[in-house]
Amino acid sequence: MSRKFQVKTVPSSWIEHNGRRLDCGPYVSGAIEAKEVLSRLAFKKDKLQDLTKGGINGLVNPGRITRIWVDDPAHGYPFLSSTDILQADLSNISHIAKSVARQNSQLLIKDRWTLITRSGTVGRMAYSRSDMNGMACTEDVLRVIPCEEKVEPGYIYAYLCSKFGVPLVISGTYGSIITHLEPHHIADLPVPRLGEVEDQAHELIQRAADAQVESGKLRNQAGAMVNEICGFPQKLASGARIFAYSSANSNDVLRRLDATFHNPIAQQAEALTKAANGISLSSAGVLGYESNRMKQVFVEEGYGTPFITSGGIFSKTITPERYLRNQLLGEDETWRINEYDTLVARSGQVGGIIGRGVWTDSRLDGFAASPHILRLRPTSEEFPPGYVYAFLSLTDVGYQLLARTAAGSSIPFLPLDAVLEIKIPTTPSLQQRHEIDELVKRSGELRKQSQELEKEAVALVERTIEEGGR
Repeated sequence: MSRKFQVKTVPSSWIEHNGRRLDCGPYVSGAIEAKEVLSRLAFKKDKLQDLTKGGINGLVNPGRITRIWVDDPAHGYPFLSSTDILQADLSNISHIAKSVARQNSQLLIKDRWTLITRSGTVGRMAYSRSDMNGMACTEDVLRVIPCEEKVEPGYIYAYLCSKFGVPLVISGTYGSIITHLEPHHIADLPVPRLGEVEDQAHELIQRAADAQVESGKLRNQAGAMVNEICGFPQKLASGARIFAYSSANSNDVLRRLDATFHNPIAQQAEALTKAANGISLSSAGVLGYESNRMKQVFVEEGYGTPFITSGGIFSKTITPERYLRNQLLGEDETWRINEYDTLVARSGQVGGIIGRGVWTDSRLDGFAASPHILRLRPTSEEFPPGYVYAFLSLTDVGYQLLARTAAGSSIPFLPLDAVLEIKIPTTPSLQQRHEIDELVKRSGELRKQSQELEKEAVALVERTIEEGGR
């Protein structure tokens, strides 16, 4: 439910059916409207807890845990936060100690579950993919474990994240918005049984999940190719900034005196690119763009340009966060995201999203970029865009070179001129660079396909319910 001023007209029968409540919240949120539509359905309806494994025990809140972090993956499990479950790339998440998971077996998740954020922004959902199987997940996420003998897991997900499911999930017993989601809040949530539509929705959701997994494999393959050809290790350091000491030539400190720029990990990364015959990104024909800081005036859809922030670019589902007033945008289009750009988060804390890159598939083409996003745009056929992205964002060498450029103490940022001085290897042959480029482009297409399939599944469920409720 949006917090902006809203007006909604409701039938008097809704008020009669809901204890003559006159506060606007339950009606505007959509929860009561969803209940009214579902009540008119000719379809059979089951309670959610009757479709989960073990009844209400299939709605899992694992409880609070003590977080013990480890650097070595051999001693931990990848740990998904309530934000991570919505991300496309899970390769950079933290690891929690295996001893924590042994104390609470409900911490680990399996694929084909529905994951729902239960605090903060309640009701954001994800379908657990095969690459999430066996990972640990925060207690701030509720697990919905379907009984696959009774219902297809993809259908449960498609229904819960539909315009009928979401309002019911986030509403309390009487329609008020809840701040913490517990199993009993959604145990009796009605689930319409839609026959063959359930199988169709499940197939679409499963295909969407498989496309995301395949996309990740192609990205990993592209990064591994760069590492192998250039002789780069898979990992240089456990963290972006670790306690260390080093020495630097006096000529190297004329422009940057901060110690983190000259840390030994960064020096090692620089030496590796030098050995791989690296030349600067600018010399390789890569152009860099940064949006000017301006007064941001947002308007309704249809009256402005889609706008996205540095956090939004990492999401599995790309949607405009807001719409920026067109009159504020310059004619030179330095604000514009183009397909095949490499987007780099330029602000934040080192070790977080700063320095992390995202490949621009066609979903982001034409968006306006936040000032906290750098756009790198290759212009030379000798350095195709997918190769530039793979080096900077899919290898630890590229990431360390980006992270070292961070300047500032409170909120570090990446200066564009320093980023364009990063050297990109020329050791891979032109044919190899184009092979890497093709892997990245195929990965981007699969991400787009995944979002379209998931959207199609949800639309199918919503359309079937609407047509059955008339």
